[in-house]
Amino acid sequence: MLNQKILLAHNHYRNAGGEDTVFATESALLEGHGHSVIRYAVRNDALKSLNPFQVAGKAIWNSETYHEIRKLIRRYAIDILHVHNTWFVLSPSIYAAAQEEGIAVVQTLHNYRLLCPSSTHFYREGKICEDCLKKRYPFPGIRHACYRHSRMQTAVLASTLSFHHWRKTWTRHVDMYIALTEFGRQKFVQGGLPREKIVVKPNGAYPDPGVREKDEKGQYVLFAGRISREKGILTLLEAWKPLNEIPLKILGEGALTPKIHATLRTFPNMPVEICGQRPREEVLRMMKKARFLVFPSEWYEGFPMLLVEAFASATPVIASRLGAMAEIVTDGETGMHFTAGDSEDLRNKVLWAWEHASEMQEMGWNARREYEKKYTAEKNYQRLMEIYRLAQKRAKES
Repeated sequence: MLNQKILLAHNHYRNAGGEDTVFATESALLEGHGHSVIRYAVRNDALKSLNPFQVAGKAIWNSETYHEIRKLIRRYAIDILHVHNTWFVLSPSIYAAAQEEGIAVVQTLHNYRLLCPSSTHFYREGKICEDCLKKRYPFPGIRHACYRHSRMQTAVLASTLSFHHWRKTWTRHVDMYIALTEFGRQKFVQGGLPREKIVVKPNGAYPDPGVREKDEKGQYVLFAGRISREKGILTLLEAWKPLNEIPLKILGEGALTPKIHATLRTFPNMPVEICGQRPREEVLRMMKKARFLVFPSEWYEGFPMLLVEAFASATPVIASRLGAMAEIVTDGETGMHFTAGDSEDLRNKVLWAWEHASEMQEMGWNARREYEKKYTAEKNYQRLMEIYRLAQKRAKES
């Protein structure tokens, strides 16, 4: 499949995230293997000047992006459209545009937006919620105002999902879906996507972040991510209150940052340092000095790139026993599991891990071997090519 002409489409949210990273890295990976890559990216900032009805119209069917995609396919003789995110500006209209031009369509399922109108990760009021999982029209989400605490905005999402279920967009206009984990694949099958069209391809780290020093056992524990409830930051702080001799560095920013500072003023003996947002290069450098990474997320993550980067750097992970985290991190081999939201269980695991530095170091090198087996750029590329071939075969047969 040398010199394939690939159109990569992506809708950036207003705040940058892991999907943007994957879009950028896979674009560079494909170009590095000799493919012609055309990037078509939009931002949700374009919706600021629109009223709710105009936003709803574009989210359901954006005729502008439909026509632009058709033009790009013709101009560059595109072979494959690979979509990372359509919400909200791109809209699912671009699938139909590609199909009408006779090319294969691949969609990476970075989150659960096709199944859940709340926050993309089946999460409501501090706990997992699957009330809308099998519903063609997700009324529970509207009733609970799940998206941004707004029934109107949630109704926009719900209407988009229902319209395209009715139109059979998800089954007719996409040739192959990429789920990031087997856990994710099963959720999408439960939600009604065709089982035979969903394959698993985890994200890979590109370029390789490199490994820690061979004799580095780690000087502190590291948390990196958004400072918010769903990321488990409150559980983490509660676990740390009695841990007066285990240093913790927190990288990131978010709505709960002021609450963290207030907690540290109340408990001045907690050895916790708030480091704020740092560039990726510095996050990786600090990761290689950490004894282990703690990942206490309390919702269904898609595929946290941070875990792959930790594995690549030979840093073990203590993660919630939930969804993708439980699948990626192997308990006792590449890290440890604890019960999501259970601060006492997390504290016990942290204590054991800190006191058994040699065992954690070995888990870190196990993690590096797991990275080399599953998550390198070359593994990612090979799997991507297999999926493109399957998608093109399906497109020809349909």
